[in-house]
Amino acid sequence: MMNFKVEPKIFECLPTLYIGVVAARNVHNEAVYPQIERLLTQSVSAARRRFANIPVKTAPEIVPYRKAFRKLGLNPNRFPCSVEAMFSRISKGKDLPHINPLVDLNNSLSLKYVLPMGTHDISSSAEDIEMRYAVEGDTFIPFGSTQSEAVDAGEVVYAVGHEVRTRRWTWRQSEQGKIAQNTKCIFFPIDGFTDVNKTEVDCAQQELAQILREMFCCPVVTGFIDKDHLICPLE
Repeated sequence: MMNFKVEPKIFECLPTLYIGVVAARNVHNEAVYPQIERLLTQSVSAARRRFANIPVKTAPEIVPYRKAFRKLGLNPNRFPCSVEAMFSRISKGKDLPHINPLVDLNNSLSLKYVLPMGTHDISSSAEDIEMRYAVEGDTFIPFGSTQSEAVDAGEVVYAVGHEVRTRRWTWRQSEQGKIAQNTKCIFFPIDGFTDVNKTEVDCAQQELAQILREMFCCPVVTGFIDKDHLICPLE
């Protein structure tokens, strides 16, 4: 059985870390879902209105992630979390591209709830996926590349074995495990905090699971990770 795990040491820096978990199998990502295209368009429009008059990095929904990055030794100005990067792009008048249904769905809900949400293809490995500190031997291949790059020792990553799927916590995902049209099994982590946005994480999880069941007609597993629950089954 495949699990999602978080290294206990991470909670020494981020004691209120709370991660909603959604996993789905037998997904048909090659189909066309006009409803998801509309969801993304609506979320982008709402995001543009939300940050029309304030800098993204000062928004109360974004500040807790910037503080958490600093606690982990990361500069959020150089390495913003994924949702801050999306809002910054939109606030500059740029749109988000439609990639494929699963990625578009993830991005639409990430924007709607102002939460970093990841997408990982878990079809290719039976090993657990972990949020942990990087170790010697870890490798990362950036999007669009075939060349691996060095991963800083002690950097917080999402990884399967020594394959780093996301560098610097929620900053950038890898070519390994990216979602394609032929993706059948997927894992969505929804990163938040028990004392800041637990309600939003739970709502995003529930909406995501409902859409996957109703639109994709696939089996879905949900769960969560916090300081008292370090392992969550993905099947």
